[in-house]
Amino acid sequence: MFQVPFVPLFKVLPEGFPQWIITICKIRINVQLIIAKTYALQYGQYKFNKHMGSLAFVQSRSSTASLIHILMDGGEMKIKKKLIIGSRGSNLALWQSNFIKHKLEKRYNDLKVIIKRIKTKGDKIIDVALSKIGDKGLFTKDLENELLKGSIDIAVHSLKDLETHIPDGLKLAAITRRHNAEDVLIAKKPGVTIRTLPLESTVATGSLRRKSQLLHIRPDIKIVDLRGNVPTRIQKFLNSDWHGIILARAGVERLKMEQHISSIISMDEIIPAVGQGALGIEIKADNQIAAEMILAVHDHDTFLAVSAERAFLKSLQGGCQVPIGAYARVKSNGLYLSAVIGSIDGKTLLKKKTRGSKSNPEKTGEALADDLLKAGAGRILEDIYKQV
Repeated sequence: MFQVPFVPLFKVLPEGFPQWIITICKIRINVQLIIAKTYALQYGQYKFNKHMGSLAFVQSRSSTASLIHILMDGGEMKIKKKLIIGSRGSNLALWQSNFIKHKLEKRYNDLKVIIKRIKTKGDKIIDVALSKIGDKGLFTKDLENELLKGSIDIAVHSLKDLETHIPDGLKLAAITRRHNAEDVLIAKKPGVTIRTLPLESTVATGSLRRKSQLLHIRPDIKIVDLRGNVPTRIQKFLNSDWHGIILARAGVERLKMEQHISSIISMDEIIPAVGQGALGIEIKADNQIAAEMILAVHDHDTFLAVSAERAFLKSLQGGCQVPIGAYARVKSNGLYLSAVIGSIDGKTLLKKKTRGSKSNPEKTGEALADDLLKAGAGRILEDIYKQV
């Protein structure tokens, strides 16, 4: 640790101090107070001490990608911060990251947010069904590795892609307000529903959850696999002889492609994926600056709802290889959770609902998972793991 004594009208640039951190540090004789606050940076913590009248450098235990430019003029300290978001490169992922970027920059006027594109394993393997790749964290693990290395400050995920087990050293620190969580049918004509599709129609989806629930309603339908980002999937459909595809409503509407939606699928017919419609923001567990900043985009009711859903999924040890869905809503008199688990062919489908306390959403999710296991979900899971 070193300190630079307080000197009126002195530019502070001590030997060994990272010069790219400090753009200007003018301390005038009329300075009465130096505001004290500590920020964790890539090369340590820089602290203004109002009592000692000094600028101190303290080696930090951890590193982050945040940079701070400190300007002092006439006794006023201005902080210019930079925060790096890690994002997948798809149109939807970039929309989501830009959404967070704009929210944070609006909340913190002096904050500059940069988006770093990161290609994940799920983005690289595009010709194999997700359920057959057999790897967890296909769209999140590479982002998490960048967080742990300190090259990004926060990672923005579609919450439905994020594993229920968060790696050591990281934490899920904020959940955004949920967008519409239903699935939608995209067909060649407006107004077509999954029940009015022609007999023996062909419908494309890469989700076993959608496949199971759709086949339970319409066992005559032929399901084909579909991968790619939202615009790619829609274009593949338009160029095909398929009768329809099923996508998440949130992604289609966020990309302003709702003109392709033929109908919104009721949750009584198809229950969405855990966390669908919400964004999850992951950070390093010891990054207190990022933790405080991203509270600006956190939504408590959505947090309670998805906590119940994720606890349900974790109890069943489910992932993209298992047809599981769950959706929770927070109301004045409690938390309502609906869930489904089914066989891949849709012949067996178990659905249950429950109401629990908002004070312990995880308990509600775990209890509903136990109910489904008692109803036969365990046998369904065993059969599925033999097939995939």
